[in-house]
Amino acid sequence: MTTDGPVGAPKIADETAADSATDAAAPGPVGAKPAHDEPGDGDTLLNRFLQNLWAANTVTVTVLSVVLALVIGAIFIIVSDPDVLSTFGYLTARPSDAFDASWTVVSDAYADLFKGAIVDPATITAWANGTGTWRQVFFPISETLTYAAPLVFTGLSVALAFRGGLFNIGGQGQAVVGTITAAMAGFFLPLPPVIHLIAALAAGLLGGALWGFVPGILKARTGAHEVIVTIMLNYTANLFLGWLILQKGVQQPGRSDAISKTVDGDAQLTSFGGELRANLGILLAVLATAVVAWLLNRSAFGFELRAVGANPPAARTAGISVARTYTLLMVTAGGLAGLGGATQVLGTAHALTPQVAGNIGFDGLLVALLGRNRPWGTLLAAILFGALRAGGNRMQSFSGISLELVTVLQALIVIFIAAPALVKAIFHLRAARSARLGASMAKGW
Repeated sequence: MTTDGPVGAPKIADETAADSATDAAAPGPVGAKPAHDEPGDGDTLLNRFLQNLWAANTVTVTVLSVVLALVIGAIFIIVSDPDVLSTFGYLTARPSDAFDASWTVVSDAYADLFKGAIVDPATITAWANGTGTWRQVFFPISETLTYAAPLVFTGLSVALAFRGGLFNIGGQGQAVVGTITAAMAGFFLPLPPVIHLIAALAAGLLGGALWGFVPGILKARTGAHEVIVTIMLNYTANLFLGWLILQKGVQQPGRSDAISKTVDGDAQLTSFGGELRANLGILLAVLATAVVAWLLNRSAFGFELRAVGANPPAARTAGISVARTYTLLMVTAGGLAGLGGATQVLGTAHALTPQVAGNIGFDGLLVALLGRNRPWGTLLAAILFGALRAGGNRMQSFSGISLELVTVLQALIVIFIAAPALVKAIFHLRAARSARLGASMAKGW
């Protein structure tokens, strides 16, 4: 009994301190946030940016994919140069020679790639000194945009179809038909200047839409696979183009080779003049990107195609006509690819040839994949591909690097984009913060 006096006071204090420590260590109510997660307590915008800088998000993986492609491309540049390879024979005696030669050839090649795609600093100096013109300064970016404009349309065509659950391999054929209808409207229809250009663009859109309608209706009515049908239509479009060019009234008078009449000047896309080939096609491409983004995210048709793309049986149960959506989706995708072909023939080619459309339809597949089937991502991917093509031309002329290396770089970029797990493993990327939070919430539930 006497121990409850002053002698017991330390015991009570110790118990109180222990209880306080236990309360502090015990978890709070379910759903309560730790103190450091409260806004303004160290969780600033800068902190979140630094935490996610090396996280496996879309932007980081894309940038690192480009870096990996450039590194492997540098190895190819070194291996393909016999003079540089010869220096590696003396690697043990004079290793600096091999490293210096490798650095010189790679840095010169990529410097020419930049100068041909973005800007050449020498032209800026010449313009400032009065010995050059502003057109020479903007020539590289003009070439980049010229190559990018058709790729935006064909990339959007593939991306839009993919969001609806269809794989549109027929962008090439749809673009070819778009070049045919746009060119024929350009040199056959006697119309006033502005109306003539609008009519030619509309003809390209309608031609591509018609070519996209065929696989769309077959998919909707018979279940025919769109990949098989569109591949066959690619061959059909190319063969039809080769036959049409040689027909009387279409072939250019006085020529025996396969080339059509020239599109009237009133139907050509206005360029920026001089050596700048960039034209209104790039502005139309940006406008088309905005329209497709609105269509996907804001319109009723966009909701329907996304629902069908995610789960056709569920969309059908909800009252959405899957057959109608498939048909309209392929018509829209074909129209976009047709506009890409129209941009090609009305903007730079100005006449039909067997290779007038190039590979813009097939390159559109890569552009859509690199842009992750998002409209604005597709636009940026098309500009990147246009920059590689424009810079590759200068790299071949000045550094003697084969233009096929640019194709290799494009392929490598797409490979790494398509295999993000490989990029994450190489660079040891950690999971994005949002993914970690999602996993924690999932475990909590």
